[in-house]
Amino acid sequence: MKEAVSCGGVVIYRGKVLLLFKSFHNRYDGWVLPKGTVEDNEDFETTAVREVKEETCANGRIVDYIGVSEYEFSTPHEKISKTVHWYLMMGDSYYSKPQKEEHFLDSGFYKYHEAYYLLKYSNERSILEKAFNIYNDLKKKGLWIAER
Repeated sequence: MKEAVSCGGVVIYRGKVLLLFKSFHNRYDGWVLPKGTVEDNEDFETTAVREVKEETCANGRIVDYIGVSEYEFSTPHEKISKTVHWYLMMGDSYYSKPQKEEHFLDSGFYKYHEAYYLLKYSNERSILEKAFNIYNDLKKKGLWIAER
């Protein structure tokens, strides 16, 4: 089994969460959080920020570490064990544009309850829930920097 490591972000702007809709040859359709593979000599935080920017054109600034999700999947040639490190990020606007080359057809910011039910995978719903708890705690303490 091959092991792979990715990093991603739960980007929040004015209380809304950034999601991507992916469709790959009608075999995969669903809303996901932005994430991607760690490149050589790249730390996890750099990967998370870069992948959010590449996949959504949105700017995200890391606020906190959320945690890890793990899952397995198979390709025609091998079985993959994937670990994803997730970060809570503050967006700087509602702007996003999906990366067509990676089969993303749509992107946008959604209210928490909408995003929760749109997400295709339960592990990403769990990460979203953790991220929103951190976000709400920071807001209550006045530590979430005011958004424009």
